[in-house]
Amino acid sequence: MPPAENLINAPEFTVTELSSALKRTVEDNFGHVRVRGEISGFRGPHSSGHCYFALKDESAKIEAVIWKGVHGRMRFKPQEGLEVIATGKLTTYPGSSKYQIVIEAIEPAGIGALMALMEERKRKLGAEGLFDEARKQLLPWLPEVIGVVTSPTGAVIRDILHRLEDRFPRRVLVWPVKVQGEGSAEQVAAAIRGFNALSEGGKIPRPDVLIVARGGGSLEDLWSFNEEIVVRAAAESMIPLISAVGHETDITLIDFAADKRAPTPTAAAEMAVPVRSELLVEVATLARRVMVCWQRGQEARRNELRAAARALPGPSELLAIPRQRLDGTAGALPRALKANTHAHFRRYAATSARLTVRVLRGQVAQARQRLTASGERITHSTRSLLRNRRDRYSGLAIRLKASKLANAQAQRQNIARHRERTVRLAERAQRGLATMLQRLEARVAHSGQLLGALSYRGVLARGFALVRDQQGHAVHAAAAIGPAAHLTLEFTDGRIGATADTDRPAATRPAKPVASEPQKAREVEKPAAPKRVAKPVDQGSLF
Repeated sequence: MPPAENLINAPEFTVTELSSALKRTVEDNFGHVRVRGEISGFRGPHSSGHCYFALKDESAKIEAVIWKGVHGRMRFKPQEGLEVIATGKLTTYPGSSKYQIVIEAIEPAGIGALMALMEERKRKLGAEGLFDEARKQLLPWLPEVIGVVTSPTGAVIRDILHRLEDRFPRRVLVWPVKVQGEGSAEQVAAAIRGFNALSEGGKIPRPDVLIVARGGGSLEDLWSFNEEIVVRAAAESMIPLISAVGHETDITLIDFAADKRAPTPTAAAEMAVPVRSELLVEVATLARRVMVCWQRGQEARRNELRAAARALPGPSELLAIPRQRLDGTAGALPRALKANTHAHFRRYAATSARLTVRVLRGQVAQARQRLTASGERITHSTRSLLRNRRDRYSGLAIRLKASKLANAQAQRQNIARHRERTVRLAERAQRGLATMLQRLEARVAHSGQLLGALSYRGVLARGFALVRDQQGHAVHAAAAIGPAAHLTLEFTDGRIGATADTDRPAATRPAKPVASEPQKAREVEKPAAPKRVAKPVDQGSLF
């Protein structure tokens, strides 16, 4: 018979049933996989926050998706053209009949990819001006407090402390962080910003210089210091920062953003402080030079004073001319006193001749008249001022009374309006609450109906039964039941136990075809899949 006639009695599948069966097959066989390929078609996160792109190699391509929550926690973000190793779960998307990988973790594929990512990030941050020399600050010559961002358990912090103790002991503040692994970049950036957030004169002193240090390692070990968040934090630091990451041959992006790069953590400590013994020797040398210069200056000034004293004239020569002027003035003083006395006497006599009793009486009378006139004017002005003030106060009292009544009336009206508004708002709130309760009740009722419609117990109520094995798992095919197997049949009103036939043959696996036989023979030798019992038209399938 033709193949089409053989499939007349084969069970029919709906598109949803077939897609679900394919989805279960793919997910069961490829639960978690690691795929290496190049990112293609990545245009950044979707408006929903999810990422959609493809992984490809020389001859194949597979669709990929990263959910929003997973993308936010990823250490390495996907970039167009980057070769990566993706770890995730293979599944299908029934809406377009294609399979895809749901990525849970992603990492660059090898050192070459890391170097390419580092170079691209370096170009991006350099274009923003984060590596410009004009932005870099000068290190303080002798800092009082030194802040160190490193791991508190490694040898780096001990090397720095020992070197500072040998050169010039200073106060050191250590901000403990992870220098490798997940979350280390965020901790280093938070430590740099935390030191910058300290206030001057606070309980915890603000460092004068920062040292970000870590021992040597591979490029993957030092990758935390290539993260964009660390580079931006170093560039934004208002405290001068020294980068001491890795050995002299190790280069990270924080080295370009830092104000100074040290080849090793020990060299960073040497850059931070000078040598105390050398400073003491230099200070002693400068003190001796200052004393010698002072002595020379004093001797030079003493010689200049002696020379100036020899060039000055004697005291008798300086006082000769002033002494002669004093003698001449003393001889002319008696005649001048007599002439001055005669002149003052003549002025007194002339003035006394003008002062008579009649003149004095006339001046007193004029003064009395002016005083009387002024008193009358003051009395009249006082009465007029009191009358004006009394009239003004009367008018103000009338206006105050009227405004008081008007204000009271306005306040009563305002209170009445607010009372009406409060009543209206209360009625609206009651109606809104009742409407919301009705909507919530309708949603709960709809959810209950939907739950009842989707529950398998509704299928049991139509006459079906659910078959479970001894472990309580649902049995989907007769081939999965062995001879004398104990089963549980669940009906709509309860469960009963059952035992399979003891004489039924056990399910056999198909024999492996011989490699030399043709493809058509191998297809004939494969056992046919168990036929699916045709179901009634008016009933659904539980499975």
